[in-house]
Amino acid sequence: MDTSRSVRRAVIGAVTALVLVLTALAGPTATADNHRAPAADPAAIRDWNVIASDTISANLGPTRPSGQVVIWHGFVSAAVYNAVVGIQRTYAPYKWRARGPATASPEAAAVTAAHRVLVTYFPASRSSLDAAYADSIAKIPDGRAKRQGVAFGERAADHLIALREDDGRNAPVQFTAAPAPGVWRPTPPAHQPFIDPWLAVLRPLLLTSPDQFRPGGPPALSSDRYARDVNEVKTMGARTSSARTPQQTETALFFGGNLAVQFQAAFRDHTARHHLDIAETARLFAAANMSATDAVVTAWDAKLHYGFWRPITAIQLADTDGNPATDADPQWQPLLVTPPHPDYLSGHTTVAGAVTRTLTGILGTTHLDLNVPSEITGTTRHYDEADRLNQDMINARVWAGIHFRTADIVGCRAGSRIGVWALTHYFRPLGATGLHAGPSAAHPNCPRNNGS
Repeated sequence: MDTSRSVRRAVIGAVTALVLVLTALAGPTATADNHRAPAADPAAIRDWNVIASDTISANLGPTRPSGQVVIWHGFVSAAVYNAVVGIQRTYAPYKWRARGPATASPEAAAVTAAHRVLVTYFPASRSSLDAAYADSIAKIPDGRAKRQGVAFGERAADHLIALREDDGRNAPVQFTAAPAPGVWRPTPPAHQPFIDPWLAVLRPLLLTSPDQFRPGGPPALSSDRYARDVNEVKTMGARTSSARTPQQTETALFFGGNLAVQFQAAFRDHTARHHLDIAETARLFAAANMSATDAVVTAWDAKLHYGFWRPITAIQLADTDGNPATDADPQWQPLLVTPPHPDYLSGHTTVAGAVTRTLTGILGTTHLDLNVPSEITGTTRHYDEADRLNQDMINARVWAGIHFRTADIVGCRAGSRIGVWALTHYFRPLGATGLHAGPSAAHPNCPRNNGS
């Protein structure tokens, strides 16, 4: 028995020594792979949202008067969303059935997806994007989780890029309507042609077609409503208006810049202050930006279809509209320069209507808690309520002299319908989660009437 006990002790000692040797040879990375939680810092999504904004601006120009900026944010956010939720499996992926390893790093997947989409669509920025990616990926611990995350992020980006093939981008669309009363034509001072008309035929991300939520047309030139629209913007939107208060002028200027940039900053601030996790953060950015993308498509569809003239043209040529309640002022000028595309629908208010409806659905409340900055005024406004943000947006475009109120209100309502559609069909939770599943219908996001 003593001999047997000695043999057993010797075997146990040998096995223990072998385990220690193998552990030492495997090194700390192998041990960490088994015990460290995969990197999932939501700040990575915010960081790459900034990088995306900078890249888009560098390639399109910081003040491009078009909804195209929104489109690219929609693409990037969609890929990042799929990369994250395909691993964490908390929300339904966007038009994708693939699932990543549960052991993969969603952080690595997110930054890889964002990088790959941006490099694909903006190859001129590859050098700066590669450098930013190297910095981001270096912050994530090496190991299996990182490798798996990178691989799945590449798959998510490639899937999004494949989905968007032949989607109508840069299609040879032209606005061909001849100038006539009520018909859009290039406006001063630059008299630019209709910018990016292909947005009107772009395949939406979430909707079934560009005209799915196309509203009825603008008011007839002979109508009382049209006369009210013209006379309001003539008084309140004039460059030298004495009727517009300083605060109203500030509101017009506040929303006079790049709305996409303003909203991205607000999303980053909100997700950080409310400590949303990486899946919740990816979902908020994707739902808001993809709804906004389809809002741009909807607005441009209406612009191309109806081709309604801008206030500057309508006021200067009011003696041709056949409406006795309007008077021409050939010297009239708006507060802000008129963007080079038709009035109806307003792109700003359609996007704002979609974003606010989407956010209230995700958050399950009309209390947005958004801090929206403006590069024009250098100030930040806090919005608790969705309808207050939309009301300011609608008024801003009238007080800037660049839209009729009807185009603003109808745009907001079309955007709100897009937001409801988005959350009814996409971004649904797959299990218990801190964020809500669908649109809130408890409170209207847009004004109910045509008054100010």
